[in-house]
Amino acid sequence: MQKRQKIYDLYWYFAYERQNIFLKKEKGLPAPWTDDPILREYKFCNSYRVNDRVSQYLLKNVIYNGQNYNSEDMLFRIILFKLFNKESTWELLLKNFGDITLKNFNIKKYSKVLTEAINNKISIYNDAYISCATKAFGYNHKHDNHLALLDKMFNQDKIQDKIIKCQTMEEAFNILKSYPLIGNFMAYQLVTDINYSNVVNWSENEFTIAGPGSIRGIKKCFENKGNMTNEDIIKYMYNHQDEEFKRLHLNFQRIGNRPLQLIDCQNIFCELDKYLRKAVPTLKSNRTHIKKKYTPKKDKINYIYPPKWHINKQKTN
Repeated sequence: MQKRQKIYDLYWYFAYERQNIFLKKEKGLPAPWTDDPILREYKFCNSYRVNDRVSQYLLKNVIYNGQNYNSEDMLFRIILFKLFNKESTWELLLKNFGDITLKNFNIKKYSKVLTEAINNKISIYNDAYISCATKAFGYNHKHDNHLALLDKMFNQDKIQDKIIKCQTMEEAFNILKSYPLIGNFMAYQLVTDINYSNVVNWSENEFTIAGPGSIRGIKKCFENKGNMTNEDIIKYMYNHQDEEFKRLHLNFQRIGNRPLQLIDCQNIFCELDKYLRKAVPTLKSNRTHIKKKYTPKKDKINYIYPPKWHINKQKTN
């Protein structure tokens, strides 16, 4: 492989500086949290995916909400939430159905609630990434096709029994991506979120998939990849993070004693692609602008992590 050294170094700088912003905000320090004008002006995901707002909502309200769910209900809750990926949609369903379990799942009733929201000009999908919108199950509305997908997965195919028997993340990924409306990117997001729960305990760093944004970032970082795949590049970044931070004299502060995981290294390439649209605009891709400017949120997040990571008491080191 052949690196664009300046851009390659920016990858590590971005990961370091974005993490510093997170830590300063978590400590309650006043803005500005960085001298970088691009990071000040535009919205970027955290270096650790788990610290992003939707991931934290998933942990606190879908997975670890104080209730004891069996494995099929837990898997159902996670996949339903992630298909919409929007906190307000989850709250809407809770308001109407009391709790969200496979037993109380009714396609017609769920569809009625979601259709009414759409008719009232309420967005039910998160626009952070676009889920597949084909009429795979014959419905005109995307949400009806997703509800039909859930019914096929859990009531017809009993996917819950298959997932809990999977020994690896890749095995579960292949099951999920075999379904309509779920491509490689969505399947990888789903297995990552399922692995936040206690239903499974897969190794996080044996398997990764490069999403579209990540591929754009990789192309900007490397003039050529040689014989390496995009996934090989992501694994390379994971394996070399400590030495690269040290080489660049960047004191990267981990969450607990947890290094950046493959999913994080993959995501950072995506965020770097966005960052470079302003920092190095001569590096062209099919995206030229950053969509969202940063708007501070008034509510403070009380960050939690999956208990099996053993880092809730000691968040940084």
